[in-house]
Amino acid sequence: MAIDDSRSVALRTVAATVAVTILTLFAACSKGDGTRTAFDAGMAHPDTYPIMLNKEMPFRYPPALYAEKVQGNVTLRLYVDKDGSVVDDSTRVIESSNVAPLDSAAIKGSRELKFVPAKLRGTPMPVSILFPVYFRHPDAPPPPGDSILKKNAAGTDSAAKGPAK
Repeated sequence: MAIDDSRSVALRTVAATVAVTILTLFAACSKGDGTRTAFDAGMAHPDTYPIMLNKEMPFRYPPALYAEKVQGNVTLRLYVDKDGSVVDDSTRVIESSNVAPLDSAAIKGSRELKFVPAKLRGTPMPVSILFPVYFRHPDAPPPPGDSILKKNAAGTDSAAKGPAK
């Protein structure tokens, strides 16, 4: 009996170790907040992350979609260089709205974003970040499960506004 019990304990220990290893690998590769992926696991992380300087969002609703009250979310991966500028050619759609003109409008607007750069021990450094863009029509009902239309202190929402005038 003692041998069977020790084998059982050993097998459970090995199984637990394998499970923890798998969970650790999954956590290291997960997107989460976009700051840790398998590709940047060895890179230094900044002490301070980029801070957006734009007073107004540069994303413009495509007029035809605005008229039709089409809504959507786009998540972009932006590469912010050590000067706080977005490197245009590096911008990628990570999560599509499934409406190509909204995805294009998000990419186009990202070119106008400016940031205080990320810093590591006070030295500016380039970083890759996830940046969500929400296209919401003020007269359309919120999409199912939508919770982004939260009013700020000024009484305006943070979603992309209507077409540029």
